[in-house]
Amino acid sequence: MAAKRALVVDDSKSARVVLSRMLEKYGIEVDTADSAEAALDYLRSQRPDVVFMDHMMPGMNGLEAVQAMKANPDTAGIPVMMYTSQEGELYAGQARAIGAMGVLPKTVKPIDVTKVLYQLNLLPDRRDGAPSALQPVEEPGVTAAPGLAEPVAETGETPAEAPGGLASEARIRQLVEALLKEQSIELRRFMVAALDSHAHRVFSELRHREPEASAEPPTPPPPPPAPRRWPWVLATLAALLALGVVALQYSTSLETAREVDAARARLEVESAALRATLAEVRKASAAAAAMQSAPVQPAPQALPSREVPRPQVLRVPFGEAWLTGPRLDALRAMVAQLERAGFRGTVRAEVFAGQFCLAGEDGDYELAADATPVAKCDLVGNPASDPQGSTERAPLAFVNLAATVSNRTGGRMQLAVARGNDHDDMAYPGTQSTAGRWNEAAAANNRLEITVVPR
Repeated sequence: MAAKRALVVDDSKSARVVLSRMLEKYGIEVDTADSAEAALDYLRSQRPDVVFMDHMMPGMNGLEAVQAMKANPDTAGIPVMMYTSQEGELYAGQARAIGAMGVLPKTVKPIDVTKVLYQLNLLPDRRDGAPSALQPVEEPGVTAAPGLAEPVAETGETPAEAPGGLASEARIRQLVEALLKEQSIELRRFMVAALDSHAHRVFSELRHREPEASAEPPTPPPPPPAPRRWPWVLATLAALLALGVVALQYSTSLETAREVDAARARLEVESAALRATLAEVRKASAAAAAMQSAPVQPAPQALPSREVPRPQVLRVPFGEAWLTGPRLDALRAMVAQLERAGFRGTVRAEVFAGQFCLAGEDGDYELAADATPVAKCDLVGNPASDPQGSTERAPLAFVNLAATVSNRTGGRMQLAVARGNDHDDMAYPGTQSTAGRWNEAAAANNRLEITVVPR
């Protein structure tokens, strides 16, 4: 049987040597070329059984060379394996698309070469009847039978004559042992080839990298400089400085966090106040809209005095504002009634502050216990009657109502708020009385009077 021939094309001499030695271990003759152009010149006169083609080479690259081979009818049937360091399914797909059988990596292993040679049918299939390319090592007492190299024990009997009817079992055992020995020899051969190729590659690279011997004796290295201490001092100072900066930044961040928390608390308080004011504004706007939607009946120029409503006296519990809640609703109802009657004049809301017996301090006061003597009250008065309190500044809802009524009536009706004089509806008991009796009189005197002044 004629020996198979392979062409290895690579611009690296070490790569050509490694693959050539692996192929020669299988009895394959190897020719080499250091460029794609040299390989095409070789193929004009030679027909190898397989071509191992590198990709990156000076001049024409491997894929271009494969395309040129497949375009020539004389060389189109030669199988080509790319022998390159290029990896990935994308490159393998490109190589197969132009006619290559596959890709063999540069970090090739003997088992990879074996698979490729079996794939290209350059080695006999171990399942056919051809003898193996590797001869098994014979052991004493066992000989290789022809055909599949089946060992038969030298007992003088054929398998069919083996005692006990175990001929088939003994034959299978012998076949398995023969195959195992053959595989062991083949693996040993692969290992030897791999070690040889790697050793050759290492020796070649070391030979290329070995510097030329100098004729002059080597100059002794200069003595190491004396150690310097100042770099360590500078490094220590720099570390201390960095630590101080970090501590300062940490302290600043803590202070900033405290300020942010305080600002957040203030913002929450202000937000709550704004939400309360917004709710009051919305309520006043809804009432104003309802009053605007009510039809206005034509009325005479003046309301007879006998039809002027009497003043209304509305009690204000301690702690509540005068012009809010049910007092403001009553004022709206009276204004609507007067507007329908065509009233001209002023509706006055007079505020009267009762003087309560209170317990507490720093502005946080509450009604004292009923049994507390008036002489022991912490404060006798009304914090809401402070000149800066709500009695001197009309609430937003009242202001909106006054503006709406004035605009709707063309200024014929005005709303005003004033602080009443100090006359009391109920006389206060003496200072020897208890807080319960005193606060009963204060609750009667803490009131809102709505009066109508025609014009």
